[in-house]
Amino acid sequence: MSLLSYLDYAGVALFAATGALAASRKQLDMIGFLFFAVATGVGGGTVRDIVLGRTPVFWVLNPNYILVCCAVGALVFFTAHLVESRYRLLIWLDAIGLSAYCVMGAVKGLAATGSPTIAIVTGTLTASFGGVLRDLLANEPSVLLRPEIYITAALSGAAVFTLANELGAPLYLASLAGVLAAFIIRGGALYFGWTFPTYKRRPGRHPDEVM
Repeated sequence: MSLLSYLDYAGVALFAATGALAASRKQLDMIGFLFFAVATGVGGGTVRDIVLGRTPVFWVLNPNYILVCCAVGALVFFTAHLVESRYRLLIWLDAIGLSAYCVMGAVKGLAATGSPTIAIVTGTLTASFGGVLRDLLANEPSVLLRPEIYITAALSGAAVFTLANELGAPLYLASLAGVLAAFIIRGGALYFGWTFPTYKRRPGRHPDEVM
């Protein structure tokens, strides 16, 4: 397989693992694990393909992605209890998946449109939506609402890859640069608690107050 294929499968598998870990935190049955793994694993890529008009979407054209998600979900079902802190593992696997998937999303956006801007958008979308969907299904606070930097990491990784590619860097080098940029930012946010300044003006009024 090519480097891009490895990145694609790695991103899907890692996000599938985070989905299955979320299912373990909710103490679901095997079918719940598989559902969470598949939905999280292919969610971001599905949205990307729909936005780009690439239908049927990637996992319909290649069902191996679904099989990978199911295999990961089953593996986590039998091994999740061995992990001391499943949530910590979840967020770090999410960081690795985000790093791989932001580059893969940028590659596909660039191939479909030739636009560096669209590549950065699709890279960010691909890397972010799976985690958002997982948290929505698990009824847990969204990764977007956590104080640590998240979207910026995906955007930075996609942007670094796209810039390196535009400057003529070899594909493997541009991909590595994008993955490392995203992981350093997201990993630093998790380890050191990096955040951006938040809005601190008066909060919005309740809807009843403006009627």
